[in-house]
Amino acid sequence: MRGKIMLSMLKKIKLKSLKNQTAKSLESRDFSQRNTPLKSLGFLVDESYFDDFERFYDLGVSLGLQRKDIRVFTFMETRKKLPTLRQNQITNKEFNWRGDINNQIAREFLDFDFDVLIGFTNTENDFLDALIAQSKAKFKIGFNGADERLFDLMLAVDPKNKADFKAEVTKYLKILKKI
Repeated sequence: MRGKIMLSMLKKIKLKSLKNQTAKSLESRDFSQRNTPLKSLGFLVDESYFDDFERFYDLGVSLGLQRKDIRVFTFMETRKKLPTLRQNQITNKEFNWRGDINNQIAREFLDFDFDVLIGFTNTENDFLDALIAQSKAKFKIGFNGADERLFDLMLAVDPKNKADFKAEVTKYLKILKKI
């Protein structure tokens, strides 16, 4: 019983720390390069919501990028027991109680200054929100249902609808003269 109470307290401390990290990252965000043209594209994906990653590469290629300029990183609440070779993934276990990330590949992804980052989720998730907030991406796109403080552009489209998703992203990147 006492162990469960301690775990519950640690989880609450961790979530509070994540929210503080997110707020701190939002306050210190650099907006000076927000209008740069699209040369690199990143996707931060909630794997419980979506797992067809090839379509992200297809979108990037259709926007005129080469596959090497497109990166996909996923968040999963808890890692599946099945072995996987995928390295571009982080779980809630890789955040310490202070909300710091203990995953070098995730740190490298977040430190890369993508011209555009698309947060592929439609709900608020403290772990994913912290990742998006900490990203050094110059311009961030999200979807209705996510925390709008994190994004420069919110799209009112179902991200699972491939045609609508591609059309909306392309339309707004053209309007914003990124492509």
